[in-house]
Amino acid sequence: MPHLNRREIFASLALMPLARAAWAKPVRYDLQADRSTVGFVYQLSGQDAKGSMPVTRASVEIDFDALVNSTIDVEVNVRRAKAGLIFATEALKSASVLDAKTHPTIRFRSTEIRLNGRGSLSDGAEIDGLLTIKGTTKPVTLNAALFRQNGTQAGDLSQLSFRANGRVSRATFGATGYKDLVADTIDLDIIARVKRR
Repeated sequence: MPHLNRREIFASLALMPLARAAWAKPVRYDLQADRSTVGFVYQLSGQDAKGSMPVTRASVEIDFDALVNSTIDVEVNVRRAKAGLIFATEALKSASVLDAKTHPTIRFRSTEIRLNGRGSLSDGAEIDGLLTIKGTTKPVTLNAALFRQNGTQAGDLSQLSFRANGRVSRATFGATGYKDLVADTIDLDIIARVKRR
């Protein structure tokens, strides 16, 4: 699973002042699919287990002059999900859990962004949005931040890393199978790397 390193995090500190100088209107970014994933942690028989799903599409639009107007839209591929163990992966994709055959994607679409810290996305934000799992759409809130990618020069905002974390109840989305083995709460860790269109 990809992760943000210290250089990426420190590189983000210059993100907002440089961005305002660079663009005066919203900027669109497209997904770098091979460098993006949704990780998740679930409880299997009382023990932490990890899995992942590849991000298949991400549209990020950043309004550097009014960050709260930025938008994020991410889809992941349920059919290519991995839950750590073969039997757990098959159970995850089954009709009683995510029903990958009928519902091959999960989607998150932002509806509101509330900035933390000094008012930059690199300081973190709460992102309200609509999460669609197994054909059911419910509101959720993710904690997120946006960083300039490692290896890019100061002022170069052509490639960014978006990271979001949150927690969902699978029962809320009708994914109730194997509840005697798997806890209801799922922790999400989304990493989407994007490139300016």
